[in-house]
Amino acid sequence: MKRIVLLCNGGLSTGILVKKMKAAAEAQDFACEISAAPVSDAEAVGAEADLILLGPQVRFQMETVKKQVACPVTSIDPVSYGTMNGEKVLNQVKKELGEA
Repeated sequence: MKRIVLLCNGGLSTGILVKKMKAAAEAQDFACEISAAPVSDAEAVGAEADLILLGPQVRFQMETVKKQVACPVTSIDPVSYGTMNGEKVLNQVKKELGEA
């Protein structure tokens, strides 16, 4: 099972997106664990993650986060984030993980 972590300033704004991504994953029968956390917790949550997605408001911290974790790090498409399109973000995850 793949572990995906979404990071933003406080972990709150990504919480809604996490719920929508979980619904999309269930509909697509894609086994994964999706959670949200503040970017300040990147090192701790990144230890167990297969992929980290940064919210648009923290994507400027990508290089810092990449140095803190061993897994791939990418940013969420701003339009998908703004519209809270869980299916589109999940498809981005699957591409990043080579599962698409």
